[in-house]
Amino acid sequence: MYAQPRPGARTEGKVLVSLLAGISGVILGFLGLPGLVLGPVAYFLGRSAVRNIDESKGALGGRSTAVAGWAVGVAATAIGALATLGWLTFFLLAVFGTPPV
Repeated sequence: MYAQPRPGARTEGKVLVSLLAGISGVILGFLGLPGLVLGPVAYFLGRSAVRNIDESKGALGGRSTAVAGWAVGVAATAIGALATLGWLTFFLLAVFGTPPV
C-alpha cells in the first residue's frame, strides 16, 4: 500500500504526459505506427511516474492518473500492433494479389 498524498501535494510531472500520450496513441493507433510509438512511451512514463510517486512517501500525487496512462499505453500498443498488421496485410495483397490456391 502507498501513502496517501498530503493535501496540496504536487503532482508528478510525467503523469499527464503519460495519459496524453496514451490517449493520442489510442486515437492515432488505427493508423498503425503512431500507436506503436506512443503506446510504449505512455507505458514507460506511467510506470516511471508510479515508481516516483511510491518512493516519495506521499510528497507527490497523481498515482491513479499514472496508472491510467500506463494502462491506456498498453491498449494503444495493442491497437497499433493490430492496425499495423492489418495495413501490412492490405499492402501485401494490393501489391502481390491474392495467394495462389
